[in-house]
Amino acid sequence: MEVERVEADDGTIQLWGYDWDLTSNPPMKRNRRFLTIEQPVMVGPMNTMEAICWSYGRTLGNIAVFNHDVIGAFPGLKGDDALLNCEIVPAGRWQNGTDRWWCRTHQSHWGRVADRAASDRDGAMRCAQHGSPMSYVVNPPRIYLHDYAEVGIWCSLPAAFTSNGEPPQRRPKIHVHLRDVPNGPKIVDQDFDALALQFAPPMALFPNTGIDTVHVTPPAAKEFVLSLENGTPMGCVQCTHCRFPHLDLGDFARRSHRKHLCGNCGRDHTWTPVPMTSTPLKPLHDAFSAAWQYVDVAKVLNIDEHPGATFALWASTPAIVWTAQRPQERGIHVHLSVNGRRMIDDTFGTVIYHGQELNRQLLLAQMIANTMD
Repeated sequence: MEVERVEADDGTIQLWGYDWDLTSNPPMKRNRRFLTIEQPVMVGPMNTMEAICWSYGRTLGNIAVFNHDVIGAFPGLKGDDALLNCEIVPAGRWQNGTDRWWCRTHQSHWGRVADRAASDRDGAMRCAQHGSPMSYVVNPPRIYLHDYAEVGIWCSLPAAFTSNGEPPQRRPKIHVHLRDVPNGPKIVDQDFDALALQFAPPMALFPNTGIDTVHVTPPAAKEFVLSLENGTPMGCVQCTHCRFPHLDLGDFARRSHRKHLCGNCGRDHTWTPVPMTSTPLKPLHDAFSAAWQYVDVAKVLNIDEHPGATFALWASTPAIVWTAQRPQERGIHVHLSVNGRRMIDDTFGTVIYHGQELNRQLLLAQMIANTMD
């Protein structure tokens, strides 16, 4: 099967499949059938109607959906059960010279022999991942980073352990602190499923794109925070074809590399001079973490001195965004309650439990083990 592009009366590009009849002279196109609508490659500012969607376990992502037909297919305002139509864009050619296509929704190429055979069978142009359920948030909460005196945004991971033992496994979320005055009361202290973070366009975090928003998903936040923690070389690679910023996830976020595949247009000919991982969260972090310091705290807590208390423990992790003009604290964060009343919500350099000093790195490893992908 071959694919051809046809411009419709409404200006959209339709993709039609056909077969060559080599028995005729000259060869003729036979069995033409409509496959799908080709989506334009995004090269400028985003639409106001949007959804953030993601799939756990992927190695890269585009993390935002703007096609109105796809947005209308979500079963609710948020969830993890969306079965979305493919968004097909041209992605150059395979090494054998045949056309290659990219599904922007499911982050998968189309055009292999098996793809074409499936299209012949089903009468539709769908990538191999079209049946994979997606997590999503329609019109996600939007935070204007310049509107607050202090913004702190972290990846929310499950506790390492609690007074009741290891907590149930869960997926990561995005935790947000917002303050109207420096070091004042928090007006927001909450976990979110996903966020849209907007900044003033003159900052030009992504040159020559017009992008003024970074979408934050749980898997992207998790990989970024762990890369900060581990010192993984990071940057933000812009595709040489469409100029969109590139996002590495999963194994690609943990292993530096020079060749990068774009989640927006599906091209893979962008190279960096040195091996690195790429995420749009890096320029956001650099621009909105002016007081970026991560200092070890010296405070000590002996949980044994609070008999009957309930507690939960986390290894502190670096923030994605931290606009406060004071250092972040590195240590062990503790929630401790007595008779149902929260008595301690603080970070300590030394925490003692059952007579033993707890190890922050071991706690972080347990938090990661408690995190579902």
